[in-house]
Amino acid sequence: MDSKGPSLYTAGTSVDMSRSLDEDSLVDGPLISADALHSAIRREFQTVPTPCHAGLLSLLHVVYVVLSVCMAVLCVLKFGQEEVCASILGNVQGDSVILFGKVCLWVLVLLFTGCVQHHHSQARSRGYLRFYRQMQGLKHLPLTVHSAGNVLLLVVLAAQLSLTVHTYMLLIILGLELLVALPCLLYYTVKVMQFNRERAAPDVSQEEHSHNFSITGSMPTETGFREGSSLEEVVEKQADLIEYLKQHNTLLSKRLLNLTAQH
Repeated sequence: MDSKGPSLYTAGTSVDMSRSLDEDSLVDGPLISADALHSAIRREFQTVPTPCHAGLLSLLHVVYVVLSVCMAVLCVLKFGQEEVCASILGNVQGDSVILFGKVCLWVLVLLFTGCVQHHHSQARSRGYLRFYRQMQGLKHLPLTVHSAGNVLLLVVLAAQLSLTVHTYMLLIILGLELLVALPCLLYYTVKVMQFNRERAAPDVSQEEHSHNFSITGSMPTETGFREGSSLEEVVEKQADLIEYLKQHNTLLSKRLLNLTAQH
């Protein structure tokens, strides 16, 4: 009985020593410093560059409407500038030039909407889900206004009115379109510039910060479905958040692997 005791003690100490050696080997291995890990995980804020596009589109819209009014007054209604219009336009009618310009402007608005959708989707993938949802309806509003204007122009053309009435109706539609679309673009520009100026963290980080603050301040918190909120909206927000967290975890895994390989 006494002979077995030292052997068991020796075996136990050998197992402990082997474990300690394994742990020491792990500790002595390539470690990732907290600063390096934090700098790798942290992503710099990326601004949304669409205010420049919105400003350029607004300027082109104003220029188009001004030129259309001049074209209608001088070349369609013919207030003493028939020779100048004939030398510039040739055999093309003035109202046809206005309509061609309207088509070109609509194409520009369509391209602008696609560009805005692309940049907003990138902001959504970076975790700014609240901003994406707030701008969801506003970013499509200029295209909706211009498309409605095109429909009204088609109705006026199909009505086959007299030249004078046709021209005045054309100018009224273009003026109303400008009065509605231009404030929408300006409001969109202000909202995006405000978002770029705030340089806020992603929504997940903001929620974690507010949650920690509420815990330290002993303030009551509410989680989940709240009375008065839409169930579809809650489910959609959760789906967006889950999609962002999946992308974020994939990115973190790749960066951790790269840091481990570097060290």
